[in-house]
Amino acid sequence: MAIELTARAYRIPTDGPEADGTLAWSSTTIVIVHASDGRAAGLGWTYGPAATAAVVAELLAPAVGALDPDDVPGAWTAMARQVRNAGRPGIAGMALSAADCALWDLKARRHGLPLAGLLGTARPAVPVYGSGGFTTYDEERLHHQLAHWAQEQGIPRVKIKIAQSWGRAPGRDLRRMADARRTIGDRAELFVDANGGYTRKQAVRVMRRAADLDVRWFEEPVSSDDLQGLGVVRDAVDADVAAGEYGYDLAYFGRMAPFVDCQQIDVTRCGGISEFLRAAAVAAAHGLDVSGHCAPHQHLAVTAAVPNLRHLEWFHDHVRVEGMLFDGTRSPEGGEVRVPSGEPGNGLTLKEADAERWRVA
Repeated sequence: MAIELTARAYRIPTDGPEADGTLAWSSTTIVIVHASDGRAAGLGWTYGPAATAAVVAELLAPAVGALDPDDVPGAWTAMARQVRNAGRPGIAGMALSAADCALWDLKARRHGLPLAGLLGTARPAVPVYGSGGFTTYDEERLHHQLAHWAQEQGIPRVKIKIAQSWGRAPGRDLRRMADARRTIGDRAELFVDANGGYTRKQAVRVMRRAADLDVRWFEEPVSSDDLQGLGVVRDAVDADVAAGEYGYDLAYFGRMAPFVDCQQIDVTRCGGISEFLRAAAVAAAHGLDVSGHCAPHQHLAVTAAVPNLRHLEWFHDHVRVEGMLFDGTRSPEGGEVRVPSGEPGNGLTLKEADAERWRVA
């Protein structure tokens, strides 16, 4: 019984200008991979360039075509070998990740199991944090977004972007952090994400000036390539320092673990569900929790399977895109999202007609 892999890319405009400290964007591209054995079909996805779909068609599909659909580790190994010369980090890694997620979903559906049931569940619901707070937001929009999470949905953790313009506006960063604290009061923990926009000492100075705001999570205060710098900031501030979203292979997480308080992993980049589980084990060996990065519905089942999970990022942009493209999406209740346990696979169905208008590859 053969495996067929196909991929399509869809580009959806954002609901307003979005930016972090180092990058601005006006649309989001999602690449969806379908894995089929001729009777059942699974789906997985990643957020990346439309060219990712071509990697699936040209490199990954031929590598797994003759394999047993239930042999996901064998398929993962074949795909990882196939992209070696193309370069694992980046587009090839995203394609591998989406394909691996689709193959796990296919296996679950073949056997009539929820994906969470196939992977196992360390918890029936996954803690989440509201994530957005883009540097392009004015005070009113920031207030409404944070109030929606903290007050209406009961999410006890919210995150905003800081380090505007590569750290050249620290005064505005501090004002926005103070605005966020006023909105959430003591209802929620305040998280911030600099996206690597600060220098080492600048990151420390900003946190010292924000001491009265009780920031609990400081994401990528400096570039995630600066491992020593992450460690310097971690040792100098009270907030937990986190990084790891750009990890495309297992060795990356091993190198970073000694320098952070919590390891971020992105299942749509790291190598899919197969590699997420291994990366979480590496973090556990260093005494660390892990946090799922973005793509919330792609993460639900695998994060539920991880004992050392801290939380999952409920990212505004991706929550919106996934709600537009899939039937079966979930909503937080009291700061958690229950893992689908009734329908086979990940419980999602692509809205084919709705999606087609956004298709670009």
